Amino acid sequence: MAEFLDDFLFTYQNLVYSLGVNGLLALSIYVVLAVGQLSIGQAAFMGLGAYVSALLTVKLGVAFPLVLLAAMITPALAALVVGAPTLRLSGVYLALATIGLGEVQRIVFINAEFTGGALGLSGIPTRGGLISIYGSLALALVAFVCVARSKIGRAMEAMREDELAAGALGVDLPAYKLGALVVSAMLAGLAGALNAHVSSFISPNDYGFDAAVTILSFALLGGIGSPFGPVLGAFILTLLPEVLRPLADYKTVVNGAIIVVAVIFMPRGLLAWRMGRAGAAFRRPK
Repeated sequence: MAEFLDDFLFTYQNLVYSLGVNGLLALSIYVVLAVGQLSIGQAAFMGLGAYVSALLTVKLGVAFPLVLLAAMITPALAALVVGAPTLRLSGVYLALATIGLGEVQRIVFINAEFTGGALGLSGIPTRGGLISIYGSLALALVAFVCVARSKIGRAMEAMREDELAAGALGVDLPAYKLGALVVSAMLAGLAGALNAHVSSFISPNDYGFDAAVTILSFALLGGIGSPFGPVLGAFILTLLPEVLRPLADYKTVVNGAIIVVAVIFMPRGLLAWRMGRAGAAFRRPK
């Protein structure tokens, strides 16, 4: 009985951690989609933040606040390198570039000795916890809500709806796109660092293409009309495997099916769909 309770508490704690971390990842993809761009690099940025933070802690014993700062700055620099030449072009070039970044990074992590290779890196000291994870998520949500109501938020919405019209109105399209990608990378790196220090183990396979698709599905399910939409999608898709444990081996297939259903039946996301239904019910004559 005691062993069962210990296992239950351990699973519950990890689930709570995962909810907060995935919420941060959902916001990281939200900010890119909010300016009308598609990035598949959130998992790569998360992995970069996780490995930088873990190596600084394990190898050099750097203080935790400095570790988190480095975990945000390093992916931001990678985003600048990838985004600066590609975001001036239209189309799917950013998505392709971030896919390439993720694959190159994964190969480096697998083959480099200092990262632990394919076996991953273990023994990462436990730091942070619920306060760090959910405090970061709350601050990010407040910041995005404030930005959404500002001139910057209106410019981002204009870019998402019609990029050419936004440019004609004087919006600096390359600057906004690059800024969004950098902020996105910083959030993903922070999520990776926080996750590494609560799980005490990281592996290159945790940050592959499957993880990138899962992060994208957060936003597609919840919707990008509000920063709360992707977070809602992240919470649902994090809790869903616990409900559908027999389908755990088909997680990628299930996420793909959810994306298809969301795009067909809820193109603006679950949050906008529910609000629309509630508004329709309110307006319906009695």
